[in-house]
Amino acid sequence: MAGGSGAEQRDGAGFYAGLPVFDRFSRLTDPAIYTPLPDDWVLGLSDIVRSTAAIEAGRYKEVNAAAASVIAAVANALGNHDFPFIFSGDGASFALPSSQADLAREALAAVAAWVRDVFGLSLRVALVPVHEVREQGHDVRIARFAASPDVTYAMFSGGGLAYAEQAMKAGSYALEPAGPGTLPNLTGLSCRFDEIRSERGVILSLIVVPGADADAASFNDLIGRLLSLAESKSGAGRPVPETGPRLAAPFTGFGLEARALGTQGSSRLATYARLAAQRLTAFAIFRLGRPVGSFDPVRYTRQLVDNTDFRKFDDGLRMTLDCTPALADRLEALLAEAQNQGIARYGLHRQDAALMTCFVPSPTRSDHIHFVDGAMGGYAMAARALKPQAEP
Repeated sequence: MAGGSGAEQRDGAGFYAGLPVFDRFSRLTDPAIYTPLPDDWVLGLSDIVRSTAAIEAGRYKEVNAAAASVIAAVANALGNHDFPFIFSGDGASFALPSSQADLAREALAAVAAWVRDVFGLSLRVALVPVHEVREQGHDVRIARFAASPDVTYAMFSGGGLAYAEQAMKAGSYALEPAGPGTLPNLTGLSCRFDEIRSERGVILSLIVVPGADADAASFNDLIGRLLSLAESKSGAGRPVPETGPRLAAPFTGFGLEARALGTQGSSRLATYARLAAQRLTAFAIFRLGRPVGSFDPVRYTRQLVDNTDFRKFDDGLRMTLDCTPALADRLEALLAEAQNQGIARYGLHRQDAALMTCFVPSPTRSDHIHFVDGAMGGYAMAARALKPQAEP
């Protein structure tokens, strides 16, 4: 997929796939790894309105599923999930060339309608032209991080994505949800694993953004120190154990996945029966731990751990860590000092478990993707902690 003809590069096709890939997450603050998005691209954005209230009401699984559904709908519409996107717990953002703007608009409107009809939640959606972001003095630059040999995730810098999100929340570039009963194609979206309990004591959801007066060198140094602490094997690690998350009982989360499938041209009863059979079969295969046909549950679990999206950069650092309480305290103290110095603003949220939402278009392929957030609000609650620290 790398490269592409000159014509493909000019109309946007092949641009993202042709970007160089970096595999050391500690390089995320290196400006050299980022490339400006073409001027004629668009940014798709979404977030759940009053997500913290929904989370406090115990609806964090629905909030996470709604956010991940944006990525699933766009990926299925494209027929490919190798495009730049960010999962942020209670929302998601992505970028596409203008030639695919209509596809993006339809997918966002359909997901907003589905979230409204199925969950009774309001999903705010918007489509923002990159050239208009630049006209406001911001840039949108992206890089590709290889979480594993099979999966890459986009990183965003330049301040443009953060500006676009603020504009969306202020009511600009808004898209209306589609009509009642509209169903996006959410094939592959599932939540079949139990909550992942912390092995070290705390699941820490963390957001760090530049302070009002921060210079790039000071902020980058702070991020480097945070990552150094987060990668200390004794005190912290990824929130998914090396053995993989525990598979939930066959019908845990069945309703949510069934609602993601819709009826897809068949009766609801037939759809539910087919899903039930698939879930029972998958549960049995994972329990036995032996290959069936081309599917090897041991290999799949190893890929799942490697492919998990638990850290990212979208004009700020987001991480979900399994860490000791002592390390969580140390990270918080470092961030509080940086905030007092004007280097950064931060929000963090401690909980005792993580939650995984999966997008698996084909279980026999190795490029399935898995989004992790704190099970008790995660990024959304960390963002709420960040808001009072914002500049006036």
